[in-house]
Amino acid sequence: MKTPSVLFICTGNICRSPTAHTLLMYKARATGFTVEVDSAAISDEERGNPPDRRSVAEAKRRGIEMHAHVARQVKRSDFNRFDLIIGMAAQHCAALRRLAPAGTEDKIHLFTEYAEDIDGDVPDPWYGGQKDFIEVFDLIDHGVDGLLAKLQAEAR
Repeated sequence: MKTPSVLFICTGNICRSPTAHTLLMYKARATGFTVEVDSAAISDEERGNPPDRRSVAEAKRRGIEMHAHVARQVKRSDFNRFDLIIGMAAQHCAALRRLAPAGTEDKIHLFTEYAEDIDGDVPDPWYGGQKDFIEVFDLIDHGVDGLLAKLQAEAR
C-alpha cells in the first residue's frame, strides 16, 4: 500500500501550514499511521525563515515540539509528488490551481473541508496576538483530526 502524502500551503509557510504539518505528523505517529507530510508557501517572502515564534510557543504549551522547519515556496514538482495539496485559504487554492500542471488540479483542497462544522478560510494569525494563534491552532487541530480520519479510512 502506498503511503499517503500531504502538502499544506499558506501564505508565508511560517504559521498555519507548519502548524498543520507538525500536528499531522504528531497525530499520525501517535496512532501508528504512516503519512508523508510537508508544507510550503504561495509567496517567497518568508523563504528560509523558521516557524513564527508564536506558533512554536503554542505547540510547546500543548506538549508538542514543532518540527525543524525552514519556509519554502511551493514548486511545480510538488504537484506530482503529493497526493493532497491543502490550502489554508481560498486564495491559496486559487493560486495553486493557477500553478498546477494539467491533470493535478484535483489534488487541491481547502483545509476546512476536513474540519467538520467549519467553513471558509483558516484565518492568518500573523497580524494578531497570541490569542489569534491559539484560535488558529485549535481550528487546525480539529481539521487535522478530520484529515487523519479520512486518510486512515482510505487506507483500510
